[in-house]
Amino acid sequence: MPVRIAVVEDDKQMRSMLNSYIDRYAAENDELLAVDLFTDGEEIINDYRPVYGIIFLDIQMHHLDGMETAHLIREVDQDVIIIFITNMANYAIKGYAVDALDFVLKPVSYFAFSQQLKKALSRLSRRASHYITVPVENGLAKVETDRILYLESFGHKIVLYTDGEEYSFNDSMKNMEKTLGDHGFYRSNNCYLINLAHVRGVQGNIAVVAGRQLTISRARKKGLMQALSNFIGANS
Repeated sequence: MPVRIAVVEDDKQMRSMLNSYIDRYAAENDELLAVDLFTDGEEIINDYRPVYGIIFLDIQMHHLDGMETAHLIREVDQDVIIIFITNMANYAIKGYAVDALDFVLKPVSYFAFSQQLKKALSRLSRRASHYITVPVENGLAKVETDRILYLESFGHKIVLYTDGEEYSFNDSMKNMEKTLGDHGFYRSNNCYLINLAHVRGVQGNIAVVAGRQLTISRARKKGLMQALSNFIGANS
């Protein structure tokens, strides 16, 4: 899935230039990035949902300035990476109050911008072991991998089960296995991808996960038992 980036800038020319910088970076580095453009802090705050990985935020805007916008965003989203765009370096110090990653000074060169984008994407990559992003109605949701019990495949649809919620979306089990395989998940058969941290027992060809009985195929039984043994050993 692409990393969603918001650009909040009231100057049309600057907004367009930043958008082109992101497109250029994506092309040069083979990154999958999706950009939403906003003309003012009020526009992004209106019905804000925590679906963005990175927000480039102009500090000086007419209706709602960037610093106040950042404070409002932080009330509902502690994870999004905020990078300020400003022509006054002294504003950057205030950014610590809203946990801003850094700032880019105007006039914005592609090199300076690309370095900040690279740093932000690197931070997101390091966080990736802690959550995945799944599509929901009208947006995306971040789901911590520790909360995922298992995933179930129904043709081209995946249902993800957590300790209190279910998410249904179109994807392949092969892709989900690739995404979660290095984070303590193992595929017990064609239908189930199980979080080994939530396995409470194995009885014959059944894995017990949060009180639910999930089938283990004969071909995958040995691999599952080995993966479970390795996981317990590494986390004991």
